[in-house]
Amino acid sequence: MMALANNEWNPTSWRTRSVAQSPIWPDLEHLTRIEAELATKPPLVFAGEARRLQNHLGLVAQGKAFLLQAGDCAESFNEGSADSIRDKLKVILQMAVALTYAAGVPVIKVGRIAGQFAKPRSEQYEVIDGVSLAAFRGHIVNDEAFNAESRRPNPDRLLAAYHQSVATLNLLRAFTTGGFAALSRVHAWNQEFVANSLEGKRYEVIADDIERALQFMKACGIDLHDDNALQGVDFYTSHEALILPYEQALTRRDSLTGDWYDCSAHMLWIGDRTRQLDGAHVEFLRGVSNPLGLKVGPSVDVDELRRLVDALNPDNINGRLTLISRMGRDQVSETLPPLVAAMRDEGRAVVWACDPMHGNTFKASGGQKTRRFDDVLSEVSQFFAVHQSLGTWPGGLHIELTGDNVTECLGGGSRLGEGDLDTNYTSICDPRLNATQSLDMAFHVAEFLQTYSAANGARSL
Repeated sequence: MMALANNEWNPTSWRTRSVAQSPIWPDLEHLTRIEAELATKPPLVFAGEARRLQNHLGLVAQGKAFLLQAGDCAESFNEGSADSIRDKLKVILQMAVALTYAAGVPVIKVGRIAGQFAKPRSEQYEVIDGVSLAAFRGHIVNDEAFNAESRRPNPDRLLAAYHQSVATLNLLRAFTTGGFAALSRVHAWNQEFVANSLEGKRYEVIADDIERALQFMKACGIDLHDDNALQGVDFYTSHEALILPYEQALTRRDSLTGDWYDCSAHMLWIGDRTRQLDGAHVEFLRGVSNPLGLKVGPSVDVDELRRLVDALNPDNINGRLTLISRMGRDQVSETLPPLVAAMRDEGRAVVWACDPMHGNTFKASGGQKTRRFDDVLSEVSQFFAVHQSLGTWPGGLHIELTGDNVTECLGGGSRLGEGDLDTNYTSICDPRLNATQSLDMAFHVAEFLQTYSAANGARSL
């Protein structure tokens, strides 16, 4: 059992700590009943799957693989169709192919999906025209409509989130193991509105090369249908472990190892607003054996990061902890290097990933929250430059995207301007890259990886 010195852990010990970003539940008895019901439900994921992901992330920590963590800002109860899940997976598979093909490293694929229903907020309440209501905290808590009933935190939504996650996971497992993700279908992942773009055409060149390579292997007598690596992919789920009653209710003791696992997702992360060392979120997650993520914003100093890593990965296990840098393009070059250098010099077994989205959000002239593709790309470029200068591995990319042809972020392959934002802005929270912009980002990151390998030596299994 992992624990801080002189402080035993159990799945309820977080309840003795201050809980940041917690909704004010109006009926605690109702919440308790829902927690009890969730605790009887089957796990969404299994301990063995989480251990396999940790082993894969261990390769990333050693500089032998790359992490692609991507998906919705906040999942919606209204957008759980098979088509939307399939199209999101298509984009992630396309990005992974572009990265693997161009950079020559295995890509570990982790979705922000099947549980990413909660969002932290800067204010407890939202005020419009003098009316004050609870802030919208994601569909697992309340609804975005600005009226008293919609904004009332409702524990029944925890159950709804569980059931939608079950359905999403069922589809993901079918898609990733049932032939849809077979490498022979690499052309089929290119959606029509992407295929007509410059990025889509560039992807088709890679797809053609892969298809020729598969035909060559077949001509050599290799049975392509007998190779699991060609017929499917390992795909894992993750979300921010924000609503702790939900996370505790889905925590189970593994019958094989005796360790505790939060079975709501393979990987959980702590946000920049909930990383208090003495807070409930760190207390809860330090005791589960899932691989963990920790968002690292510009206010984190070396001493605080050191203490957080001590708490979350005291045994210095490869693949246990991913540090997700989210600095903003104007701060990353100054703020990130001392943190990376400290972890390197102290021999900390951590994965470094870049979240270039959350530090680069602003309001457009029309009031919409948006992000400039060039700002996002700039942060990624600087992230790679920092690691190249320090001789450390830029281990991953953590982004918000959708498979839909949305108009939420400016620039990139879609060449969107502020006048385009209202065309198809569907996010219930923060702006996401659309499929074309996501593929554009993948090609840029592949080039960064190639540059890194040329400067620091190629890395491979």
